[in-house]
Amino acid sequence: MNERKLSFEQAITRLDEIVRSLEKGDAPLSDSLKLFEEGTVLITDCDAMLNEAEQMVVKLKKGPDGEPVELPFEDKE
Repeated sequence: MNERKLSFEQAITRLDEIVRSLEKGDAPLSDSLKLFEEGTVLITDCDAMLNEAEQMVVKLKKGPDGEPVELPFEDKE
């Protein structure tokens, strides 16, 4: 199984750093491509972590018959 090196929060922070660096536009093309590649890997990892978290929430929300029940998200503003 693929072991993650960064937590979700660390990956988001690194993605922010990558975006800022790419937005500056002063890095050589080869460096920019490496940053872009790193960013796409981080996005894939973050997406997988979010999917896993969603599945855990669904498992924790069980209906009266013990089956998972998906409830709509309620924004409490």
